[in-house]
Amino acid sequence: MSNVADSLRRGLNEALAFVERSGEANSYGVHVPETIDVKAIRLGLEMTQQEFAGHFGFSVNTLRHWEQGARQPEGPTRASLRVIEKSPQAVQEALRVK
Repeated sequence: MSNVADSLRRGLNEALAFVERSGEANSYGVHVPETIDVKAIRLGLEMTQQEFAGHFGFSVNTLRHWEQGARQPEGPTRASLRVIEKSPQAVQEALRVK
């Protein structure tokens, strides 16, 4: 397995441990909210659903489900949405195809 795959696997396992609160409490210096207002984030960025989904790699249907309250984003996605809310340009730069 490649180093990238190993790193991704470790990161996902750490995120899962955090969400499930099975890791050491003092080893995490972040707070991921239990719920997040995706529509407020999108509107704060003055984007349509299509623009927001396209800029940040979400499906429009998933975005609609979040905004309508039919589903709530999972822990790692809530963390990503929080970063998008605080630093949208940094996220867009990181996700930009080179």
